[in-house]
Amino acid sequence: MSVDTVSLSGWGRTAPTTAVRFRPRTYEEAAAVVRGRGPRGAIARGLGRAPGDAAQNAGGSVLDMTGLDRVRALDEGAGTVRCDAGVSLERLLRVVLPRGLFPPVVPGSGRITVGGAIGSDVHGRDHPGAGSLARHISELCLLTADGEVRTVTPGTALFDATTGGLGLTGVILSATLRLKRVATPLIAVSTERATDLDDLLARLTAVGGRRAGRVPYASAWVDLSARGRATGRGVLTWGEHAPLSVLPAHARRTAAHRQREPWTAALSALSALSGGLLGPAATALLDEVRYRSAPRARSGELRTAAAFFHPLDAAPAWDRPRGRAGLVRYRFTVGYGQEETLSRVVRRLSARRCPALGAELQLLGAPSPGWLSFPAPGWALTVGLPAALPGLGRFLDGLDEEVAAAGGRVCLAQDARMRPETAAAMYPRLAEFRELRAELDPTGAFRSDLARRLGL
Repeated sequence: MSVDTVSLSGWGRTAPTTAVRFRPRTYEEAAAVVRGRGPRGAIARGLGRAPGDAAQNAGGSVLDMTGLDRVRALDEGAGTVRCDAGVSLERLLRVVLPRGLFPPVVPGSGRITVGGAIGSDVHGRDHPGAGSLARHISELCLLTADGEVRTVTPGTALFDATTGGLGLTGVILSATLRLKRVATPLIAVSTERATDLDDLLARLTAVGGRRAGRVPYASAWVDLSARGRATGRGVLTWGEHAPLSVLPAHARRTAAHRQREPWTAALSALSALSGGLLGPAATALLDEVRYRSAPRARSGELRTAAAFFHPLDAAPAWDRPRGRAGLVRYRFTVGYGQEETLSRVVRRLSARRCPALGAELQLLGAPSPGWLSFPAPGWALTVGLPAALPGLGRFLDGLDEEVAAAGGRVCLAQDARMRPETAAAMYPRLAEFRELRAELDPTGAFRSDLARRLGL
C-alpha cells in the first residue's frame, strides 16, 4: 500500500487541502487505514470528479480507492455484476456492453468510480423512469468505523444513509448492481432547438412523458448568454437504445459520432487563447456557436454509448476553463409547479452575464430512498461558474434562498460553498442522518471538508 502527503481538491479546484493519502490494494489494507486513523479521521476518494470538497479531508487521511478495481463476478443470466468500489463506470460499460448488458444508471461522466457513484447516489438522463443508482443495488459491502465489514441491503437505515451519504457512514468496498439488457451497443439520438425557456420546458416535458415505462435519456443544454425574448433558449437531446434493425445502416450513419461537435472545437480554441478562463464575450460566442450548430430537428442519428453519454470525457478542453480560482458547480432542483422559480433563476443568471459553463436542464422523477440523495420530482438545472466572479458567493446565496423558498434543494455531492443552515432546510432527513452517524461512528472516524463545513 502506497502512502504520501498530497494536496487534493475536487474537480472544480476551488479549495485544495492537504491530507495523507493511502492507496489500499486489499480490503484488509483499507481496514487497517480506518483502524489506524488519526484525530482528523478518514474519507474515501475515487477519481476526484466531485466538483466540491466531498472527497477531501484537511489534515486527515484519504483512502484512494482506485487500487481496488476488480470486476469480481458478472452473471449474464441474472443480469448482475459484483465489482470493487474503485471500478470506474467507464470501465464497467466496456465490460458489460459487449455482453448485451448496460449499467442501470449512467451519469454525465464515465470517470466516476462505483463507490463514488453510490456515495453520491448518481442519476442519469432517464431518471423519471429509472430513478437513481440506489434503486439498482442488490447489496454493498461497507467498512465501518470499528474496522469491520458489513453487508448492507436495501430497506435498512444504513443503506438509506449510505446511498447519497457522501462516504460519511463508511468506506464502500464493493457492490452488486442489477443491469439492464440492450439489443445493440448503439443509441438512436434525436435533437431539436427550442426558442426560449417555455418552449424548452414544453419540449422536454413532451419527450419525458411520451412513453409510460420507457422514458428516453433526455436533457437540454440552456443558453445562459441569451437574453430578451430568447432567454432560456436551448438544445434538447434525447436517445433510446437502438434496436437490432438499425445494424445494417450502422456503417453509413454513424460517421458523425467520431468527430467532435463544433462547439467543443470552439471551446478548445477559446480556452487556449484565454488561458483557461472564458469571459462573458467568449462565452457568448461559444454559446452562439453551440446553438446555431445544432439542427433545428433531427432524429435517428446513431451514436456509440460513450459518444452519447460522455461526450465531454473525450473533449481535451473540458478540464481547462476554470481559471486559477477554480469552478463552482451549482446544481439545484425545484418541483413541478415551480417553473416560475426556475425561470427567475435563469433570468438572473442571464442578466448577470455570468460566463457559465455547461448549463444543463433535466427532468427528475420519484425520489431516492437515500436520506441525503439529491433527486426529487421536478426540474434540475446544473451550471458551472468561475469561482473568481466578483460577488459570486452572495449571488449564489440569493439563488439558494429562491430554491429553498420553492421547496427545492442544492446538490450536496457537487456543492463547494453552501451554508450549513441552508443544507439543513433543504434536507429534512439530515437530523436522522446525524443520529445514525453518532450511533455508528461515535468517535468521528469518517470526516470530510464538506462534512465539517455543513455540519453533516
